[in-house]
Amino acid sequence: MLRLNRVWKTYRVGAFGTRELTAVRDVSLDVAPGEVVSLIGESGSGKTTIGRMVLRLNSVSQGRIEFDGTDVSTLRGRALKSYYRKVQGIFQDPYSSFNPIFKADRVFDMVRRQFFAGTPNATWHGKIEAALADVRLDPAQVLNKYPHQLSGGQLQRMLIARALLLDIKLLIADEIISMLDASTRIDVMNLLADLTSRGVGVLFVTHDLALGNYLSTTTVILRRGVIVEMGATDKVFANPQHPYSTHLLGSVPHLHKKWSQVEAELARHDARLGPCGYHAHMPGRCGMPPHDPDQPMLAEIEPGHVVGCSYDQPLG
Repeated sequence: MLRLNRVWKTYRVGAFGTRELTAVRDVSLDVAPGEVVSLIGESGSGKTTIGRMVLRLNSVSQGRIEFDGTDVSTLRGRALKSYYRKVQGIFQDPYSSFNPIFKADRVFDMVRRQFFAGTPNATWHGKIEAALADVRLDPAQVLNKYPHQLSGGQLQRMLIARALLLDIKLLIADEIISMLDASTRIDVMNLLADLTSRGVGVLFVTHDLALGNYLSTTTVILRRGVIVEMGATDKVFANPQHPYSTHLLGSVPHLHKKWSQVEAELARHDARLGPCGYHAHMPGRCGMPPHDPDQPMLAEIEPGHVVGCSYDQPLG
């Protein structure tokens, strides 16, 4: 369904744009129907930039992003409108998606004007009520209300309901749970699980390792715009191979262990890794320029689990 093929994003920065900043470098990944692919990494790792490029909010500097085999950068007019009928994004701060001077359900009216202009009123209101029911919202409690009259969880679920009106195939979920309280998080997580059961693919952008482990089928760990490790979630979390992955996963609090125990386990794991997992599987390749077209950026260390070169991505 969605395929990123060696995608780069470079910005011009500095006085008169004389310098370049590479935010995403040579990223390749797929999202299949019904799959949750988590992009995990610290702030500045390129997670949100990837999501914005998929949504065409940022252009691609190099490489291709394909949806159902079509390069999304080529879409114009009706083709682009059709794309947004299948691909939607929801972001971290639900309040930023609503204009405070308009009632919150105006987001549904905007969808109607763009995609359902000829739909009779009764049919349209039925679609809204069905979408709200799918996200466990009572229409009487959220319709004809201003954003400040609703909670963040209600607004986030309204945005998911808006996406459901379009019968989407792919959802870009960018930190959509981080601003919600614990009980509301569970509701939204269950909603995402329900979407995948309907065949919707989800690109889940998060820095929360526990959420990524709980929700995703595939985990992609990013460091400074580069994929350092990727694979089935159970394999990546159970057997991290890149030093950055090890330290990232090791930073999760362990209530049943003292920190000294965790540090000792990390040290033992790092000792087993050797100098570079990538180098061990791709001898002679370390140190080659990362943009070399003949250089695989990731080496398969076991079926469904790949790792990048740790020399190219220092932890400091």
